[in-house]
Amino acid sequence: MLRGLYTAASGMIAQQRRHDMITNNIANLNTPGFKASNAVNRSFPDMLISALGGPNPSDRSLGKLSTGVFSEESLMSMTQGDLQETFRSQDLALFSDILVEGTTFDASGKNVGENGEVSFQPQAYFAIMSPQGEERYTRDGSFKTAQDGTLLTLDGLEVVGANGQPIVVTLPWEQVGVTGDGRLVNATTGLPLAGEPQLRIMRVDNPNLLVREGDGRFRYAGDNAGIRQVAADERVSVRQGFLERSNVDSAQSAVDIMAALRAYEANQKVIQTYDRSLDKAVNDVGRV
Repeated sequence: MLRGLYTAASGMIAQQRRHDMITNNIANLNTPGFKASNAVNRSFPDMLISALGGPNPSDRSLGKLSTGVFSEESLMSMTQGDLQETFRSQDLALFSDILVEGTTFDASGKNVGENGEVSFQPQAYFAIMSPQGEERYTRDGSFKTAQDGTLLTLDGLEVVGANGQPIVVTLPWEQVGVTGDGRLVNATTGLPLAGEPQLRIMRVDNPNLLVREGDGRFRYAGDNAGIRQVAADERVSVRQGFLERSNVDSAQSAVDIMAALRAYEANQKVIQTYDRSLDKAVNDVGRV
């Protein structure tokens, strides 16, 4: 009996985490460049046996009896968000549709090969500098300039140029144009600015290796072979006067949050039923 109690309790915890994650997605519906998170639940015994290096419990011929579920991790959806025109010269959006030869990706940016190997569509990001002097990455292109002309994010972090140094512009930004490959030019003449500044746009082969740090920033946790500067012939372009909207699906999020709530309530009723059964077993049957 207690096994069922623990199973229902683990289901409530998993649905609560799922509900919190969906709520966070909805709260960031209008955050530029925000990437939605999705909860991944897994049967607790399967996860434990796998962690201990045991065989796949699904291979048993008589089936399996799960004793709980665990919200194992959250996966970010790194797919392209819609572009929204803002008419602000310091707003920059990345349009990324990088192709990999011989690979077709689905709407979620994932490909499952014939041998079951999973790969993800590479994505492009603006490079910025953290307060600790380490490179970070973002899709939020709502930038501003300091008094000395340094290009900054809205929370004051320096935007990194292709040479690894901060981008400094002495002209008013209304006179600055940004080309598709991230070069800063005179909007009137089309000539490069002094020093030929260019945005540092990075390609990440596996976007799931990015770790969310808050405020739209990501830290890359993979090896150096999986990240590099975008090449000129890749399908990545900068759009000036646009911002990339969040890729959260509001309609699907509303459905998911209701499903999480109903599953939470169902597990809650199971616990209440077990509680009444235990009460009768202890106070009525036990008395006899």
